[in-house]
Amino acid sequence: MSSDFTPIRDMGEREQQIFRLLVEQYIQDGTPVGSRTLSKLPGINVSAASVRNVLGDLEELGLLKAPHTSAGRVPTGDGFRLFVDTMLQVQPLDEAAAGDLRAALSPNQDEKSLVEQASKYLSGFTNMAGVVTLPRRGSTILRQIEFLPLSEQRVLVILVVNEKQVQNRILTLDRDYNADELQRIANFFNAEFTGRDLADVRDLLRVELDGTRESMNEQMQQMIEVAGRVFENDDDGSAEEEVIVAGQTNLMNFSELSDVQQLRDLFEAFNDKRDMYHLLERCLSADGVQIFIGQESGYDMLGMCSLVTSPYTVDGEMVGILGVVGPTRMAYDRVVPVVDLTSKILSAALNSSP
Repeated sequence: MSSDFTPIRDMGEREQQIFRLLVEQYIQDGTPVGSRTLSKLPGINVSAASVRNVLGDLEELGLLKAPHTSAGRVPTGDGFRLFVDTMLQVQPLDEAAAGDLRAALSPNQDEKSLVEQASKYLSGFTNMAGVVTLPRRGSTILRQIEFLPLSEQRVLVILVVNEKQVQNRILTLDRDYNADELQRIANFFNAEFTGRDLADVRDLLRVELDGTRESMNEQMQQMIEVAGRVFENDDDGSAEEEVIVAGQTNLMNFSELSDVQQLRDLFEAFNDKRDMYHLLERCLSADGVQIFIGQESGYDMLGMCSLVTSPYTVDGEMVGILGVVGPTRMAYDRVVPVVDLTSKILSAALNSSP
């Protein structure tokens, strides 16, 4: 997500070089960078005083700021945006890392396992938080349902949808059901609703319950009621808002994110997932890698963070988003290529998984 603010037009070659080196140094060390440090770097052939004057000019342009009373400076959000848009040099992943990623996303896994592996890999490779939404399609077709009795009036529901995906749900009913009763309900359900979209199944069951309850015999009414319980919580949208998060505690290792209140807000967002899902969902309409820096995300909880995302596809349709959440000083040259390649390999795995 690019800003319209492009002060690079106002910067000479020396200013651009000093600015680039400062950003790279800050990304590496995480501490404010002073003019003396910069003047000693290879390629800088001017005095510390001259560097200090350049840093002052860059601060006036809104690209740098001096935190607290430090003599050093750090990039602002606009500074990081300028660096990412005009100076970032991205290198492809080396073959060893790419091989590890392909092994982790082997196609012989179900969809949720692949998504979980993708999130873990992104977190492990970057030492930040990996986030991946579960595949979302325009329709979810029922293939089969099974009911297994548990203890204390609970039943395990196993839904097979869209050929490959398995969903498990636990229901608490008003009485115990034995295996034979649950098998009859499953047989009825599969005979009536296999091949239908789950949303249509839910609506049909509600019509049955609301309109024909009096004409049903007791057994049929029980079947419809148990089947209807499978979908009674679907309207809250939680099924579409699931985000797999890995490595969120890695963010505690970055000093700029160590504020207790900030960490609490971040972890609450990761746990609730609703805000994170809506933010990621905005990326579904864009192809390729997107970078949100600080306030660009529109969420206060990510004011000190950057989010690098890319969509993944199934059968040519964008069905989910994956990405990395970390501090604004993340190593974008390493994060961007791993996010890009993970989206491609996850798409390939989902399209060829059994």
